[in-house]
Amino acid sequence: MTYFIDRRLNGKNKSAVNRQRFLRRYKSQIKQSIAEAINKRSVTDVDSGESVSIPIEDINEPMFHQGRGGLRHRVHPGNDHFVQNDRIERPPGGGGGSGQGEASQDGEGQDEFSFQISKDEYLDLLFEDLALPNLQKNQHRQITEYKTHRSGYTSNGVPANISVVRSLQNSLARRTAMTAGKKRELRALEATLTEVENSEPARLLEEERLRKEIAELRQKIAKTPFIDTFDLRYKNYERRPEPSSQAVMFCLMDVSGSMDQATKDMAKRFYILLYLFLSRTYKNVDVVYIRHHTQAKEVDEQEFFYSQETGGTIVSSALKLMHEVIQERYDPAIWNIYAAQASDGDNWADDSPLCHQVLEQKLLPMVRYYSYIEITRRAHQTLWREYEVLQEKFGNFAMQHIREPEDIYPVFRELFHKQVQNN
Repeated sequence: MTYFIDRRLNGKNKSAVNRQRFLRRYKSQIKQSIAEAINKRSVTDVDSGESVSIPIEDINEPMFHQGRGGLRHRVHPGNDHFVQNDRIERPPGGGGGSGQGEASQDGEGQDEFSFQISKDEYLDLLFEDLALPNLQKNQHRQITEYKTHRSGYTSNGVPANISVVRSLQNSLARRTAMTAGKKRELRALEATLTEVENSEPARLLEEERLRKEIAELRQKIAKTPFIDTFDLRYKNYERRPEPSSQAVMFCLMDVSGSMDQATKDMAKRFYILLYLFLSRTYKNVDVVYIRHHTQAKEVDEQEFFYSQETGGTIVSSALKLMHEVIQERYDPAIWNIYAAQASDGDNWADDSPLCHQVLEQKLLPMVRYYSYIEITRRAHQTLWREYEVLQEKFGNFAMQHIREPEDIYPVFRELFHKQVQNN
């Protein structure tokens, strides 16, 4: 059998074309492996890629081999047990290997194939075909910031910005232009002096005149300054307007006694996906963690996901605290505000209408997108029904139901799928 594998290298010894072809060919297996790796990451860990493993049977490469049929003669060296036309049985169990991989009938191993994908490849595969809702609306509300960029060279500036290399290049060009004619004349005079010195009879007066002219010419060449003020060049900088690119992500979660650790882990996966998604659109993304039971509190990530609480649930306390934080630190005219709320649906019955009121009057008018996920296998309660009313009235509010960890990524894709824009 013969294998044909294209291993021609691109720049920097990386076979980029082959790698892209590989990623396209096994996209479904790679995306499944990436989805399973989400739970291992911190919410703000986006600086690295991911180690991906796919089954070895999924990466078989095309090969050329002889077809069935026809007459073929083979010589098996060292045969002292069989004669012509004897049938050789396959060893039982598919081989006697002692490795950890699963043995196969054709003798090839069944270990998984692992490789590393970069951060950009990881995010491209994770968020393919997704888009932020209301992104066009956000762009209209962006403020203008100015950033400094290099813009060539200038003949005036401060000493701190002087470009030594460019200044010396100008100096060399000037000295070459100013002394080139004199140096040609000097070489001609020196050649003439050599001829006069070797001529017979001696011409002393002529030699003296030539030596005087050569000395004067060398003096003129030496007086050419090594560097002059108009040789100096300074690095030029200019301020260019750029749209601001900053967002804040509010993570709200119920931590009452009804929320066990498994439910919190599922919420964590959703928050990781949302942070990764926002970081691809905005340069700076702040994360605010607000946890609540009967009272709300702003905490860090560790306390948000892993502290234990008991007691009842008042969801409106978290919504009110979010509104206070926005007023204190995140001006909606400057910041693009996103919020994600995770809960098992428990809430005091008389508090759910208050949640409806706070969202409708205070939060939804100032946030770009508010997503609510209910992680439970039970029937929906009053909070879900109040939020259903909001979903019908506001285009920037969405809600989904999660029962199993496998539902997280499909639910996320449903919340942030690309919207078809009508012309």
